[in-house]
Amino acid sequence: AFLTGLLIARERERGTLEALFVTPVRPFEIVLAKLIPYVVVGMIDIVICIVAAHFIFEVPMRGSLFSILFASFLYLIVSLLLGLTISGFAQSQFQASQIALLASFMPALMLSGFVFDTRNLPLVVQIISQLLPATHFMVLIKTLFMGGDDWKLWFKECGILLGYIVVLICAVNFSLKKRLR
Repeated sequence: AFLTGLLIARERERGTLEALFVTPVRPFEIVLAKLIPYVVVGMIDIVICIVAAHFIFEVPMRGSLFSILFASFLYLIVSLLLGLTISGFAQSQFQASQIALLASFMPALMLSGFVFDTRNLPLVVQIISQLLPATHFMVLIKTLFMGGDDWKLWFKECGILLGYIVVLICAVNFSLKKRLR
């Protein structure tokens, strides 16, 4: 979310955002063109992490590689769209970077189950953590690596991530339309 949080803000500061939107290219195509390089690099990073986890750190991979890659792909898309949404509403790159850190990185790090087991958090914080896409991704990844393919859980958590994707696509669209007015 951090890097894509700077994309639209940078274009706005340079004055090239409006120039992009007066071209015959649709806004969706512009957003897609900006996301594709990040998706490719992100998926390469994910594959490197999976290889390192399994072969270097000897973390068992009991779930299918497809399940792990698909769940990771969904979370990657959610993160990138969240960054674009932040970038669309922010007034500057600095503001976008601060919002991205406070709204996505810190909560994802502290409340997703990555650092602390969410079952040990106060009930209110557990409820808040369920609102974070990172929490659902962590549940998926932990289960897929350590427990294997639990299809009921996989469909539930992937469905939640797909829901975030739909909401964030609408939010990106809204922020860009608002920016153009």
